[in-house]
Amino acid sequence: MDLTECDGTVQQRVTRVRDSAVSVADDLVVQEMPVSLVYNGISHAVMMCTPCDLEAFAVGFSLTEGLVDRAADIFDVAVERHADSVVIDMTVAREALARIKQTRRTLAGRTGCGVCGIESIDLLDLQPQPVRDSSAAREVSAAAIGRAAREFPEWQNLMRSTGGAHAAGWCSLNGAVLAVMEDVGRHNALDKLIGTLAGRDVDLTRGFVFMSSRASYELVRKAARLDIPMIATISAPTSLAIRIAHEAQMRLVSFCRRDGFVEYCATSALKPA
Repeated sequence: MDLTECDGTVQQRVTRVRDSAVSVADDLVVQEMPVSLVYNGISHAVMMCTPCDLEAFAVGFSLTEGLVDRAADIFDVAVERHADSVVIDMTVAREALARIKQTRRTLAGRTGCGVCGIESIDLLDLQPQPVRDSSAAREVSAAAIGRAAREFPEWQNLMRSTGGAHAAGWCSLNGAVLAVMEDVGRHNALDKLIGTLAGRDVDLTRGFVFMSSRASYELVRKAARLDIPMIATISAPTSLAIRIAHEAQMRLVSFCRRDGFVEYCATSALKPA
């Protein structure tokens, strides 16, 4: 078990210049470290991430990448920390291991990189199935999205300390922020969130994900694999993210602020003014 405390920061001596005034002080910088994911002794991927909440990251990555169907397919997670790296060794079910061998990646993932190192375009999996139940997404009002945007920054402790972290949050249908995970990479933050929710046995069809980043293809694809009906982001979506959301029959809203947002998929019951 990962019992090592980690706040995701390191102290760095810096020189600050403000209005021609120069000062030297200690500052906090977000941690970034290579994390190797190993399944039944087989190395699958190396991702650059913040070395906190690593069991949740391992479970979430395995789920959102489609390597396992359920958290119960992961029998054990062992985190081995070194000075400049981490190895996460997982024991998974036989069926999951066979799938992992078929989709094995040999990659050194840049920060938050979801697809670098893929050997074939065919492995990108650009044809998602519709999410199991998208009806809950239609219940999310403009006021709920505004509430999530208002509450979200209060949960971003690592971002407040360093200015260099992304966050993924889980929100109820009325916009209450219930859980937030942070990481130097946005994909890693979402994986950590999914891994955390899996441990709590949360019904992922009855809420939505709120992200501090843009809506990239990989974030939407990961959410679709878990039947999450809605994803909301602070920044813009990409064209492929919109396409994947449409095909998965998900609701996608971006540029989320306290007083508004932009909707990109037609699952909402909201009507233009």
